[in-house]
Amino acid sequence: MVSLSLYSLTDGGTVQLDELLIKIRQLPVVRQQEVMDFVLFLGQQSKREREGHHSEWTDQSFQAMSIDQAMRGLEDEAELYNEDDLVEYWQ
Repeated sequence: MVSLSLYSLTDGGTVQLDELLIKIRQLPVVRQQEVMDFVLFLGQQSKREREGHHSEWTDQSFQAMSIDQAMRGLEDEAELYNEDDLVEYWQ
């Protein structure tokens, strides 16, 4: 558990880490994983920037990430419809 209560940002603002942790703990597990994924992404991006690799999102990489995020958790959802629900069949 992180025991830091305050982290100063370079722009003079502050982040209350305890408050952030409380908010994250209140999220469903799937959302907590999204937060973790985003934090890891930001860490990778920061590392690349420190090393001089300034890259922008390409359309392809952004679309791939977007689709991955949109589809996350769908495989766990129950099916709402089956063939018995069909009124008309495409031929």
